[in-house]
Amino acid sequence: MTAGPGAAGTPGGGAGGTGAGRVAEGERLARAALSRVLEPGDEWGGRWLRECGAVELWRRIADPAGEAERLRGMTVRRLAGYRLRAAGADPERDLADVAAIGGRFVCPGDREWPTQLDDLGDARPTGLWVRGHPDLRLWALRSVTVVGARACTPYGAHMAATLGSGLAERGWVVVSGAAFGVDGAAHRGALAAGGATMAVLACGVDVAYPRGHAELIGRVAGQGLVLGELPPSEHPTRSRFVLRNRVIAALTRGTVVVEAEYRSGSLVTARAAQRLGRFTMGVPGPATSGLSAGVHELLRGEAALVTDAAEVAELVGDIGDLAPPRSGPVLTRDLLDPVAARVLDALPGRGPADAREAARVAGTSADEALAKLYELHSLGFVERLGEGWRLTRRGTCREEVRRGGS
Repeated sequence: MTAGPGAAGTPGGGAGGTGAGRVAEGERLARAALSRVLEPGDEWGGRWLRECGAVELWRRIADPAGEAERLRGMTVRRLAGYRLRAAGADPERDLADVAAIGGRFVCPGDREWPTQLDDLGDARPTGLWVRGHPDLRLWALRSVTVVGARACTPYGAHMAATLGSGLAERGWVVVSGAAFGVDGAAHRGALAAGGATMAVLACGVDVAYPRGHAELIGRVAGQGLVLGELPPSEHPTRSRFVLRNRVIAALTRGTVVVEAEYRSGSLVTARAAQRLGRFTMGVPGPATSGLSAGVHELLRGEAALVTDAAEVAELVGDIGDLAPPRSGPVLTRDLLDPVAARVLDALPGRGPADAREAARVAGTSADEALAKLYELHSLGFVERLGEGWRLTRRGTCREEVRRGGS
């Protein structure tokens, strides 16, 4: 084990310094070391970290004479596991490694720390390893999560990419987990629009996982941010994927789920968002699709149904971020006054009818019906045929009003 986290240093200086923090170097080193010891979401560790502070907790764990046994809730088995990991921890090397790829370690108390993660309580990350140039805190202030099935359908991939690009065009940062399927489509949509995107990984930020997304993760790191709780070189496990989702949920203003089965990590993210008071949204799919069953279950609860980026922005955005009003096409006959519309409807689909018959069916006088028939004639809806009137082709079709006129 190398020099302990209590070593002297200038905050933000030296290898791995953030250059943007109020956190002392000893605190940063201790937290970096603890990120190798404590698993993501370890609430016991988070509690001890809150009660003792990072430097003291690291001292008690790393030093065999360190009195860690006196921590409430610490068991012999747990402490043995912690000390086994602590023996291999080298926080200075980890900070140097992340700095070598253009990254940094952001701690609670740093100017760049997204304080919304504090809503996680004792499950809050020890710190975040970040790769990329933008400011994490500022980007997270206006961000939305888009997650969903890995084995998504073409519909799911299309919707995720469309949401990603649409949100990016509206100035939102798109956050996802860089997985196959919906996650990757959302990142690509944001990148294609020249927008901002962040990938939250369940491994070290220097590890491309899944390997098939190595190029995509590199593009995200170049144009946006790649971040995670685990130090460099750490690989993902099933439990780390699940626990990573709480960070995604807490980091953003809301979570959109695009395709998810009943047992899906995306639903874990959505339910975490609900518990944290974030907006939860779902994109509906076919009622017969098992890949949409989990989304539909969310929508039966408190989740909001959304179909495009404008509707997402209306929910999570500020006052004035309103989606455009939705309606069906306007037909030329929709523009008729009520009496003329009733007279038009009174004419049979085939063959002529006289004005008196049209008046009877329309519930008006013969004189008014005759006047409306001439108005309809001038608009091309009907034509005169001897003593009767009949519908023209325009009167029977559903012709939409074109922009600039009918």
